[in-house]
Amino acid sequence: PAYPVGLRLAGRRVVVVGGGQVAQRRLPALIAAGADIVLVSPSAKASVEAMAAAGEIRWERRRYEEGDLADAWYVLVASSDEDANRTASAEAERLRVWCVRSDDADAATAWTPATGRSEGLTVAVLSGRDPRRSAAVRDTIVEGLRDGTLAAPHRRSRTPGVALVGGGPGDPDLITVRGRRLLAEADVVIADRLGPRDLLDELPPHVEVIDAAKIPYGRAMAQEAINEALIEHAKAGKAVVRLKGGDPFVFGRGMEEAHALAAAGIPCTVVPGISSSISVPGAVGIPVTHRGVAHEFTVVSGHVAPDDDRSLVDWAALARLRGTLVLLMAVDKIGTIARALVEHGKAPETPVALVQEGTTATQRRVDATLATVAEVVRTEEVRPPAVIVIGDVVALGDGT
Repeated sequence: PAYPVGLRLAGRRVVVVGGGQVAQRRLPALIAAGADIVLVSPSAKASVEAMAAAGEIRWERRRYEEGDLADAWYVLVASSDEDANRTASAEAERLRVWCVRSDDADAATAWTPATGRSEGLTVAVLSGRDPRRSAAVRDTIVEGLRDGTLAAPHRRSRTPGVALVGGGPGDPDLITVRGRRLLAEADVVIADRLGPRDLLDELPPHVEVIDAAKIPYGRAMAQEAINEALIEHAKAGKAVVRLKGGDPFVFGRGMEEAHALAAAGIPCTVVPGISSSISVPGAVGIPVTHRGVAHEFTVVSGHVAPDDDRSLVDWAALARLRGTLVLLMAVDKIGTIARALVEHGKAPETPVALVQEGTTATQRRVDATLATVAEVVRTEEVRPPAVIVIGDVVALGDGT
């Protein structure tokens, strides 16, 4: 068996022979390791050429020549030129330079393991002459580390604090890899009702799960009470996750929480999430932009009616736009919103789609127009949470 070892190549000369697919795959890791990379090859794939153009590697546009391994620490032989491969391998043997050969593993003095990374960990798997098995084992370990199903908590350097995690539109598979990992490492999770609730059932028994909607507010505003709960648990030395639906900064009041944590001296990590404003329409076949149909889309909170003095939305300007309008938190105000848009010049026959509980098992789509949407919401009993899409892109979807 091979002896596993991690090479520290920062600032050290590495020679790559051949600019094809193998180089395309291996070069990014060598670049990330900080190696001083010389590529020797008459030609290269476009992506490899781009690395040279960006100054990440030096490219000698020629065949391999005797002497190219002078002062090298490591060589990757990966060309289609069999003679060049043999010459480079023989020189590496004479100079005692570790040599990986993509064309002949038996002639190599080093093998490249199937490698994956997750939050500071490097997983490298060797299985002799069965690279597919190595890759499968690597993928299983890395996926488990990323989604939290394989527990590997930090023991030495974990810093208590709060992570504002965007949980995505509802389907638990649509949370980001980083968000899921932080959930697996949490001591306390303060969750919104619109977050991916199914993930909470996967948490270990010792994790305290707090429903943000049920925090006792007393005389304080709801958001102030949530801020206080985040600070209290973080100051107790706990790793806290604030699990939100969608993205923390898209109508999620995430910045208010970030400001409160900063004022209290609490470290805060923001983990973006997939916003329902884009993902939910996509889940029912509606693109928010489409060539020749919509060149822009606008996302608007509909929790305040157009005739309310508190509204910050220029509905007249929105009515003049030719692109897509996406409304969140607007089910109970859609009648007045539709009237305002029509009054300001939007065509009454403009298509409208309402997508209730998008990306979940209970997802459903209801179609209407600006002229009929208020009645359709009533007769079809559309309930929040729902994303409302207004514009010609609605007609592009198949309605399923």
